[in-house]
Amino acid sequence: MGAYILRRLFLIIPTLIGIMLINFALIQFVPGGPIEQIIAQMEDGSAGATDRFTGGSGDDSVGQSESSEYKGARGLPPELIADLEKQFGFDKPPVERFLTMLWNYARFDFGESYFRSITIIDLILEKMPVSITLGLWSTLLAYLVSIPLGIRKAVKDGSPFDVWTSGIIIAAYAIPGLLFGILLIVLFAGGSYWQIFPLRGLSSEGASNFGIFERIVDYFWHAALPILTSTIAAFATLTLLTKNSFLDEINKQYVMTARAKGLTEFKVFYGHVFRNAMLIVISGFPALFVGIFFGGSLIIEVIFSLDGLGLLGYEAAVNRDYQVFFATLYIFALIGLLIKLLSDLTYIWIDPRIDFGNRET
Repeated sequence: MGAYILRRLFLIIPTLIGIMLINFALIQFVPGGPIEQIIAQMEDGSAGATDRFTGGSGDDSVGQSESSEYKGARGLPPELIADLEKQFGFDKPPVERFLTMLWNYARFDFGESYFRSITIIDLILEKMPVSITLGLWSTLLAYLVSIPLGIRKAVKDGSPFDVWTSGIIIAAYAIPGLLFGILLIVLFAGGSYWQIFPLRGLSSEGASNFGIFERIVDYFWHAALPILTSTIAAFATLTLLTKNSFLDEINKQYVMTARAKGLTEFKVFYGHVFRNAMLIVISGFPALFVGIFFGGSLIIEVIFSLDGLGLLGYEAAVNRDYQVFFATLYIFALIGLLIKLLSDLTYIWIDPRIDFGNRET
């Protein structure tokens, strides 16, 4: 098993390099760039724009190739454009910039944002609580509800309970997260009906002066609607996956044999079926967690006025802040790959008969 874990850890390295290389290559063909953003600010007369972007070093820069010919730069001296290219590192060949980026990221040195006077690590840590709230609690809630419900639906397959719960699940899956979030706001956040939950942020003003219990209650009071919104689609998918997995196992020969030996239904389900049926459910955990944590959070953050990693990555792409964009991409990919490894190790914890260490791959 130790050898398998080491192999998987070593495979993370070329996978990360491949992800970064593909995105770095694509960025070279995207129109615009950070220097053009700065030129636009200068020509619009933004106060302090020239002073803000005419110093420093570009040794840790990444991003798009820039040339001396910029749209709208006719009124700016060529020396200023050259200084900007040097500061951001665009005076170097793309291969050198890419290798420098990989070396810095291997040491978790992500540098500073192009347009904010803050290190990227501090910026990510500042946004992390929102994404942790959405990813962790939404995934936990989805599993706590979906697994018992899916098992119950499998046991009661074809019954009225199975039929009406399936209708609710299909309706939940069909509702887009954006629409469901707006519906919750209209109903429970003072949109048109009840003012039960707050609309913005994850804490009330002056929450730092609350006691520990009051802080916890205030936190979940603010997080309730965003968590429900991010859970709705995952809940539907996971429930049906659990039900179908259990139905598939129930019809197998070993279940009939266990029943023939006189075992109770509880022992049959939770002593035999559960261990085998849960493998496919656990295999969906990385995609579910990473999807909620990184991908599905953007719309929810916008709807509920939350400032998390999803919004950070989107703004970095729109504003051509390549330092932030590539740093968040690197961190997201690394976490996703590690969670996938953790999922495989959880297989073994549930079913010790599985031994990845004996595989030849």
